[in-house]
Amino acid sequence: MSASDGPRRVHFQSPEYLVDRLDAIAELFDKDRTDLLVEAIREYIEDTADSETFQELVASKYYDDQLEFETVKQLVGAETAQRLRLLKTDLENEPLDLAAPDDIDVYDGDATTVDTADDDR
Repeated sequence: MSASDGPRRVHFQSPEYLVDRLDAIAELFDKDRTDLLVEAIREYIEDTADSETFQELVASKYYDDQLEFETVKQLVGAETAQRLRLLKTDLENEPLDLAAPDDIDVYDGDATTVDTADDDR
Protein backbone atom coordinates (compact mmCIF):
# COMPACT_ATOMS: atom_id res chain seq x y z
CA MET A 1 0.00 0.00 0.00
CA SER A 2 1.26 3.44 -0.82
CA ALA A 3 0.61 6.60 1.16
CA SER A 4 -2.14 7.51 -1.31
CA ASP A 5 -4.04 4.34 -0.34
CA GLY A 6 -4.89 5.78 3.08
CA PRO A 7 -8.48 6.55 4.00
CA ARG A 8 -10.06 9.69 2.63
CA ARG A 9 -13.31 11.14 3.89
CA VAL A 10 -15.94 11.54 1.18
CA HIS A 11 -19.33 13.15 1.70
CA PHE A 12 -22.26 12.51 -0.61
CA GLN A 13 -26.01 12.43 -0.48
CA SER A 14 -28.03 9.34 -1.24
CA PRO A 15 -31.74 8.52 -1.27
CA GLU A 16 -32.77 7.49 2.23
CA TYR A 17 -34.15 4.12 1.12
CA LEU A 18 -30.70 3.12 -0.25
CA VAL A 19 -29.00 4.01 3.02
CA ASP A 20 -31.66 2.05 4.93
CA ARG A 21 -31.11 -1.01 2.73
CA LEU A 22 -27.34 -0.67 3.02
CA ASP A 23 -27.61 -0.47 6.80
CA ALA A 24 -29.84 -3.58 6.87
CA ILE A 25 -27.31 -5.50 4.74
CA ALA A 26 -24.43 -4.29 6.90
CA GLU A 27 -26.23 -5.46 10.02
CA LEU A 28 -27.04 -8.81 8.41
CA PHE A 29 -23.37 -9.44 7.59
CA ASP A 30 -22.11 -7.78 10.77
CA LYS A 31 -20.13 -5.27 8.72
CA ASP A 32 -19.68 -1.54 8.73
CA ARG A 33 -21.62 0.60 6.21
CA THR A 34 -18.35 2.14 5.00
CA ASP A 35 -16.83 -1.28 4.31
CA LEU A 36 -19.82 -2.22 2.15
CA LEU A 37 -19.67 1.09 0.26
CA VAL A 38 -15.95 0.72 -0.41
CA GLU A 39 -16.47 -2.86 -1.59
CA ALA A 40 -19.32 -1.80 -3.90
CA ILE A 41 -17.28 1.07 -5.35
CA ARG A 42 -14.27 -1.20 -5.91
CA GLU A 43 -16.39 -3.80 -7.71
CA TYR A 44 -18.06 -1.14 -9.86
CA ILE A 45 -14.70 0.35 -10.86
CA GLU A 46 -13.25 -3.07 -11.72
CA ASP A 47 -16.32 -4.04 -13.78
CA THR A 48 -16.35 -0.70 -15.57
CA ALA A 49 -12.60 -0.72 -16.30
CA ASP A 50 -12.86 -4.24 -17.75
CA SER A 51 -15.66 -3.35 -20.16
CA GLU A 52 -14.80 -3.03 -23.84
CA THR A 53 -16.96 0.08 -24.19
CA PHE A 54 -15.07 1.83 -21.38
CA GLN A 55 -11.67 0.90 -22.78
CA GLU A 56 -12.70 2.13 -26.24
CA LEU A 57 -13.86 5.44 -24.74
CA VAL A 58 -10.58 5.87 -22.86
CA ALA A 59 -8.57 5.07 -26.01
CA SER A 60 -10.61 7.47 -28.12
CA LYS A 61 -10.22 10.33 -25.66
CA TYR A 62 -6.50 9.60 -25.26
CA TYR A 63 -5.94 9.55 -29.03
CA ASP A 64 -7.82 12.87 -29.29
CA ASP A 65 -5.58 14.38 -26.56
CA GLN A 66 -8.48 14.72 -24.13
CA LEU A 67 -6.80 12.49 -21.52
CA GLU A 68 -3.23 12.57 -20.24
CA PHE A 69 -1.20 9.37 -20.09
CA GLU A 70 -1.16 9.32 -16.27
CA THR A 71 -4.97 9.49 -16.21
CA VAL A 72 -5.15 6.65 -18.71
CA LYS A 73 -2.91 4.57 -16.42
CA GLN A 74 -5.32 5.20 -13.53
CA LEU A 75 -8.32 4.22 -15.66
CA VAL A 76 -7.10 1.09 -17.47
CA GLY A 77 -3.85 0.07 -15.78
CA ALA A 78 -0.20 0.49 -16.71
CA GLU A 79 0.03 -2.33 -19.27
CA THR A 80 -3.00 -1.26 -21.32
CA ALA A 81 -1.97 2.39 -21.04
CA GLN A 82 1.48 1.58 -22.41
CA ARG A 83 -0.11 -0.33 -25.30
CA LEU A 84 -2.31 2.69 -26.05
CA ARG A 85 0.74 4.97 -25.91
CA LEU A 86 2.56 2.81 -28.47
CA LEU A 87 -0.49 2.68 -30.73
CA LYS A 88 -0.96 6.45 -30.47
CA THR A 89 2.66 6.99 -31.45
CA ASP A 90 2.16 4.68 -34.41
CA LEU A 91 -1.02 6.49 -35.44
CA GLU A 92 0.81 9.80 -35.32
CA ASN A 93 3.46 8.31 -37.65
CA GLU A 94 6.20 9.07 -35.19
CA PRO A 95 8.84 6.41 -35.64
CA LEU A 96 9.64 4.39 -32.58
CA ASP A 97 13.31 4.33 -31.79
CA LEU A 98 13.53 0.54 -31.86
CA ALA A 99 16.25 -1.38 -33.62
CA ALA A 100 15.14 -4.17 -35.94
CA PRO A 101 15.93 -7.62 -34.55
CA ASP A 102 18.99 -8.99 -36.33
CA ASP A 103 19.23 -12.34 -34.62
CA ILE A 104 15.88 -13.75 -35.76
CA ASP A 105 15.13 -15.35 -39.13
CA VAL A 106 11.39 -14.84 -39.33
CA TYR A 107 11.01 -17.21 -42.30
CA ASP A 108 13.43 -19.82 -40.94
CA GLY A 109 15.19 -19.83 -44.32
CA ASP A 110 11.99 -20.79 -46.19
CA ALA A 111 11.20 -17.41 -47.73
CA THR A 112 9.55 -17.45 -51.15
CA THR A 113 10.19 -14.68 -53.62
CA VAL A 114 7.74 -13.47 -56.22
CA ASP A 115 8.74 -11.98 -59.57
CA THR A 116 6.52 -8.91 -59.87
CA ALA A 117 7.87 -8.02 -63.34
CA ASP A 118 5.97 -10.91 -64.93
CA ASP A 119 2.51 -9.56 -65.88
CA ASP A 120 1.18 -12.42 -68.06
CA ARG A 121 -2.16 -12.39 -66.28
